[in-house]
Amino acid sequence: MTVYISLTLDCTNAPLVADFWKTALGYIDEPPPAPFETRAEWFASFDLPDDESPDDSAWLCDPQGVGPRLSILKVPEPKTVKNRLHIDIRVPGHGSPEERWDRMGAEAARLVAAGGTILHEDTGHHFVMADPEGNEFCVAAGRAPN
Repeated sequence: MTVYISLTLDCTNAPLVADFWKTALGYIDEPPPAPFETRAEWFASFDLPDDESPDDSAWLCDPQGVGPRLSILKVPEPKTVKNRLHIDIRVPGHGSPEERWDRMGAEAARLVAAGGTILHEDTGHHFVMADPEGNEFCVAAGRAPN
């Protein structure tokens, strides 16, 4: 049996967090499951309470089909502690340590412009960052998967 993973982020504002992660990862909105034409149509097929909305969640996917699916779900409580699992955004490329650090810094700056926050710099190694709702992730050097 083949398995795959999906990552889920809790939040209080799913559209805000989804927009950030689409920018960060180059992901797109995942199409609804068949036979539905839209997520709203799919959502309406459930007998959910009136206080739940299609804007309470988002499903993202890698347009190349390589990375894991990302589910973003509204929860009632705010984030209170450090993530036990986090996403690493790997900036590819070779070169000197200084060149790699410059590329990581440029990616961190791009993500700050998209709504992220730099929490800590481990100079020469990685940036610890947070998305607009405080979910931690790292920006580090790496190579593309085979």
